[in-house]
Amino acid sequence: MAKALVVFLHGVGSDGDDLAPIGQHWMPLLPDVVFAAPNAPYAFEQGFGYQWFSLTDVTVENRPQRVRKARAAFDATLSEMMAQHDLANQWEKLILVGFSQGSIMALDALAEGRYPLAGVVAFSGRLAFDGALTPRPYTPALLIHGRADEVIPWRESESAALRLKSADVPTETLFEPTTGHTISSQGVMRAAAFIAQCLQD
Repeated sequence: MAKALVVFLHGVGSDGDDLAPIGQHWMPLLPDVVFAAPNAPYAFEQGFGYQWFSLTDVTVENRPQRVRKARAAFDATLSEMMAQHDLANQWEKLILVGFSQGSIMALDALAEGRYPLAGVVAFSGRLAFDGALTPRPYTPALLIHGRADEVIPWRESESAALRLKSADVPTETLFEPTTGHTISSQGVMRAAAFIAQCLQD
């Protein structure tokens, strides 16, 4: 049986195939770990690909509500991935790796403490959570963001890290000076090291 399952959570207007190559790159670095890269449950309304929640008329004020509404389908997607890899309900073996909107969903699950996750990696994300944080103990997080990101400002990850740390979440950050709204090779390597550390603890 696998030691852990890493589920990649893509950004809006994309699909699982976008992040799946990272898992192939990580296989030699993370033995006994399996990888899944599902499509988000909803078709993207403004083009090709999929979305975890709608961006139509989204605002700072209504985004947390959109995320809350998306939780049931998001959790069902995770449960399906775990069942496919014979890890049903073994949440302590699950690591979420999100990008952009996928990171928003991953950080929401961490902040609400729905499951005792093994770890969370959030690339270019934000914490769209408007209540008091109630995380499970001992679930670590790594937030990676490019300072040149023109889609989601890197300050969103800085703010998220402060909120997570204030709620006693073990949180690491990497802010890359010249990286835009993307995942850099440096970020990929840092995330692999972080996941390896999560599985040793």
